[in-house]
Amino acid sequence: MTDEFDYIIVGAGSAGAVIANRLSADPDIRVLLLEAGKASRHPLMAMPLSFFSLMLRPGLNWGYMTEPEPFADNRRLPVLRGKVLGGSSSINGMMFTRGHPRDYDQWAQMGNQGWSFDDVLPYFRRMENSWRGSSDRHGAGGPISTQGQSTDNPLYQALVEVARRNGYPVRQDFEADVPEGFGVPDFSIRKGRRSSTARGYLDPVLRRPNLTVAVEAQSTRIMFEGKRAVGIEYLRRGEIVQARASREVILSAGAYNSPQLLMLSGVGPADHLREMDIPVLADLPGVGQNLQEHPGLHTQFQPRIPMDFENAIRLDRVARSVAWWAATGKGIAGSIPLTAMAFYKSREGLERPDLETMFIPTAFDARIWFPGIARARGHVFTTSTIILRPDSRGWVKLRSNDPRDKPRIQWNLLAEESDLAAMRRGVRWIRGLMRQQPVSDLIGEEIRPGPSINSDAEIDDYIRANIHTAHHATSTCSMGTGENAVVDAKLKVHGVEGLRVADASIMPVIVGAHTNAPSIMIGEKAAAMILSDNG
Repeated sequence: MTDEFDYIIVGAGSAGAVIANRLSADPDIRVLLLEAGKASRHPLMAMPLSFFSLMLRPGLNWGYMTEPEPFADNRRLPVLRGKVLGGSSSINGMMFTRGHPRDYDQWAQMGNQGWSFDDVLPYFRRMENSWRGSSDRHGAGGPISTQGQSTDNPLYQALVEVARRNGYPVRQDFEADVPEGFGVPDFSIRKGRRSSTARGYLDPVLRRPNLTVAVEAQSTRIMFEGKRAVGIEYLRRGEIVQARASREVILSAGAYNSPQLLMLSGVGPADHLREMDIPVLADLPGVGQNLQEHPGLHTQFQPRIPMDFENAIRLDRVARSVAWWAATGKGIAGSIPLTAMAFYKSREGLERPDLETMFIPTAFDARIWFPGIARARGHVFTTSTIILRPDSRGWVKLRSNDPRDKPRIQWNLLAEESDLAAMRRGVRWIRGLMRQQPVSDLIGEEIRPGPSINSDAEIDDYIRANIHTAHHATSTCSMGTGENAVVDAKLKVHGVEGLRVADASIMPVIVGAHTNAPSIMIGEKAAAMILSDNG
């Protein structure tokens, strides 16, 4: 079976759904959007509070695992990526942050013309329907709606009081100036319901006659004629299907699957392709390399006061909350349990914050409880710290030349001593913060790592045994001009024609932010460049 389109987009996630919407707005452009996952409308998907259970749900996740992480006690760690329309935007934690303006200026300074903060800001504004309204930094009327978070609680007030005493700014809007200091982020939530790219970009346009969306369609290789990409071969319901693209093929399959598909198609490191018995079409050593992730670490404390969240997830109260949310979009089910967030510099001399800490009024393994039926997890206060700009680099490689085999993934967390040192400083920073009044009046004994863990060596051991990531993978098809660059500033793949990559994999360096909003921005900018280049 062969169908012909103008453009074929692989991956209906944070970027791919955007591109499909923008290209198909022209009725003369025929677009095929391929998604390996399902068009799930799981009832929990709309409910913000259910995000963590969604991320772990097998039917919505690729189910990848890393190779043993050599600097993290050789643990194999789960890799959480959405396998559904909307991709990870349909299952993530919905924190809608952009990163520091200098992050994007750095991309431009690395030779990527058109990617400075001033260049990308219009696309951030275009995607957004901000609860704050339109401004020079925010958009109104875009496909992705945002909402704020209540700060009317004693823990938030105590944290910002300590922040002010220590000279940290308190931000009402992290995106209005620079993301540094204490505050709460915006969330991609609309009237208490998740605002994903599936809902914001795809649902309104699915009836366009020039847009075809094929779900449960796993791409197996890019079809080339000479060095020009002319289509995609994909597996759907046990059948191999070929679709041709008269203009371009666009990979938006994410930081793991975009490089995997390139390598399966003969575009990548020549030695590795030969090892996998794949003919080399274009020797691009950077494909699958330069993998970057935000390393994360939890610490826990025993609160001196009851946590409202723990009380709210008693079974009978949850049932009432969900019913109220279903009717109104309001209540705990329509929000995220986050007290505050801080972006800060862990040492002097830094231009930008290097760490982020989230303050969370519950444990990550909190569970619904009821007296005499299910035991409560107990009142816990958690901090979760991530390294915003890690120095360690990992990779993605093929396991075989069979596209059904999962790729090999190595994050190489803590491979660089600088990352271990940064997280160690983060642990000590949190401890110092939590011991200051009025926070110490509300939060008591440290549970994890615990008061017995004090020396650098002991803290380092705890970090290696407990390090994870924020699931913000980037940079495996890096944009740039050097020998390890995969795409140019217009996202065209070096060494071939008719092929672009547009997703988080093109970031030359990871942004100091949760990566969903930047990925949507990449989709918006990619669509604009594609339309401009093709008249």
